[in-house]
Amino acid sequence: MNDLASETMTASSKSLGLDFNTPALQRKRRIRAFKDRLARWCVSVGGMAVLGAITLIFFYLAYIVFPMFQGADLEAREPVQPAWLADAGAPLLMAVEEQNEVGMRLDARGQVQFFNAQDMSLMSAVTLPLPAGTQIVSVGRDQPGSNRVAVGLSNGQVMVFEHRYAVTYPNDVRVISPSLAYPFGETPITLDEQGAALDHIAVSLNSGTLMLTGSTGRDLHVLSLGREENMMTGEVTLSEERIALAQIAEPIKELLIDPRHQWLYVINGRATADVFSLRTKELNGRYKLLADGGTEVTHASTLLGGISLMIGDSKGGIQQWFMVRDEDGKQLLKSIRSFQMGNSPITQILPEERRKGFIALDASGQLGVFHSTAHRTLLVQSVSDGAASQIAMSPRADQILVQANGQLQGWTLDNPHPEVSWSSLWSKVWYENYDQPDYIWQSTSANTDAEPKLSLAPLAFGTLKAAFYAMLLAAPLAIAAAIYTAYFMAPAMRGKIKPVIELMEALPTVILGFFAGLFLAPYVEGHLPGIFSLLIFTPVGILLAGFAWSRLPESIRLMVPDGWEAALLIPVILLVGFVSLSMSGHLEVWLFDGNMRAWLSNDLGIPFDQRNALVVGLAMGFAVIPNIYSIAEDAVFSVPKSLTFGSLALGATPWQTLTRVVILTASPGIFSAVMIGMGRAVGETMIVLMATGNTAIMDMNIFEGLRTLAANVAVEMPESAVGGTHYRVLFLSALVLLSFTFVMNTLAELVRQRLRVKYASL
Repeated sequence: MNDLASETMTASSKSLGLDFNTPALQRKRRIRAFKDRLARWCVSVGGMAVLGAITLIFFYLAYIVFPMFQGADLEAREPVQPAWLADAGAPLLMAVEEQNEVGMRLDARGQVQFFNAQDMSLMSAVTLPLPAGTQIVSVGRDQPGSNRVAVGLSNGQVMVFEHRYAVTYPNDVRVISPSLAYPFGETPITLDEQGAALDHIAVSLNSGTLMLTGSTGRDLHVLSLGREENMMTGEVTLSEERIALAQIAEPIKELLIDPRHQWLYVINGRATADVFSLRTKELNGRYKLLADGGTEVTHASTLLGGISLMIGDSKGGIQQWFMVRDEDGKQLLKSIRSFQMGNSPITQILPEERRKGFIALDASGQLGVFHSTAHRTLLVQSVSDGAASQIAMSPRADQILVQANGQLQGWTLDNPHPEVSWSSLWSKVWYENYDQPDYIWQSTSANTDAEPKLSLAPLAFGTLKAAFYAMLLAAPLAIAAAIYTAYFMAPAMRGKIKPVIELMEALPTVILGFFAGLFLAPYVEGHLPGIFSLLIFTPVGILLAGFAWSRLPESIRLMVPDGWEAALLIPVILLVGFVSLSMSGHLEVWLFDGNMRAWLSNDLGIPFDQRNALVVGLAMGFAVIPNIYSIAEDAVFSVPKSLTFGSLALGATPWQTLTRVVILTASPGIFSAVMIGMGRAVGETMIVLMATGNTAIMDMNIFEGLRTLAANVAVEMPESAVGGTHYRVLFLSALVLLSFTFVMNTLAELVRQRLRVKYASL
């Protein structure tokens, strides 16, 4: 077919005396064909490169995020049966120091062995200065990280000591020297004056006051011990105060003291907890810990910070409890969440010293690794063939020592990101010191005891909230302006208006954010009635001006060139704005007693922040308008004039032609403009960073602040430790933002294609 056409063209050209096959023209056609192929190849490679880059970004974000959702891993070292262990008594307590090099072991005879935590060789042994004829019958540990231990003796006395580890570097070699210290003296403290054996003991030191409590059968003994040291002489003075509390009717199984010395928890034999207020010396209440009457409490411990109680039972369950306030303001002990490890009784629960995680050991030799806030069971693994005698965990929570069957065995625990779970990221979580579950983002706190609050829900909500209010302002104005300039406005005026609006897109968003934060936010706060009057009366004023214009004599209306009527609205809008803002103070006095902000907060109960969603909507809407306007205007202007002229020729009015022909034909482009504007609003960073209070709350109130995913990444990424949980959660925020944009763009493209097919016949 092409050959026939070429022959026909050649014959025709020859008949006219023209030659299209000269060497120069052939060379020109070859060069043009080469350029076409090169352009096609470059466009294809560029498009594939963009797709490949986006795909690589997605997989890189997923690569950073994925390790957070992996469980823990426990790796065993070879068990060791040291010779010194055969002469030692039954273990009551074991611990490992910070560097995982020295272990400590305490037995019932008061002997403390310090040993190498790697090869289990004995380093030194110290005997506690116990009174003659006494032995240790109970052990209590202070808060994680304190290394403070109280031992209850068979004669009703208590001895408090600390195991310490001095680090020196002789000849640039690290040497750890373990020792014992007695901050309250080597003389035992009498807790039970009758001399009965202390079955259980608890200890807590707060601001120089040592709180000791012990039990002898059903009798409860509480002693507050103050310690003052003379800075000149070094002399230590002790003061004692005995606290009388109601006696317990059932045998006592566990004693726990709140580190702030506010509560004393007494776990008794009927699986109930008696909570005493140490400040009022009264019983707060008795709480049933286990619903099943056949289940018993086998062990209890506190988490880091001492707020949460972890209760282990005889059927392998572990429950978390802490004090919360009810509607009347009274504090009650509340069950928060539960874990199930197996079917064997829980024999030991050890909290981590730097996180809200813990490990548990049951009677069958299984060890479980858990995290309370994330409500996550990370690992359940057997560490001994039978019941283990004692376990210890290092301060870094990466090494575990187990004594079982006359052997010591070290285990390496890999558990880098226990704080993250689907529930902690997207569901309500009941945090310590909160009265109910809530969505909270608070990645840092003033102390290390606080729970990590890494909920992405308020950030995603803030992102959508900011985009919603921005689009609420930008979309109607931009689309209406695009339709008017493309369909009604005179070409000469359109040539001036369209570049000016598109030029707004070049304005840096940091300038808009700076302006919104430092000027617009305080101005809106001081002129709230004027702002709302402006939003209400501007469209009313435009409609009234249009109505008045239509009632003017035709001779006057014809004086304005066709398509230039919009210029007459400029003084109308300026006049409405000036009157509205000028009357703001008078309206505030007449309607709101001179303070609209106080009226909103006090009378309507609507909180008001100076940097709020209204300011964000105004500033970000101004930034989004050029994007939507430019694309929508091109879509409307690109509608073939033949469709418009044909509709008008058939008798349709210009308005009917606009609504039934032009807008429908341009709807794919208008929809794309709105989606692109939505994507711009969702990904905006600087405006929401500077124009909001950056408060991560979930409230649709237009007068409340917000925090978006993009702004959160910008603020906190420089402060996060590379590879840490906080760092990876920020990458997860970026992945959520990218996925949201991808899904929105995909849906937008599908809708656009359907609209294009539907209205292609117009």
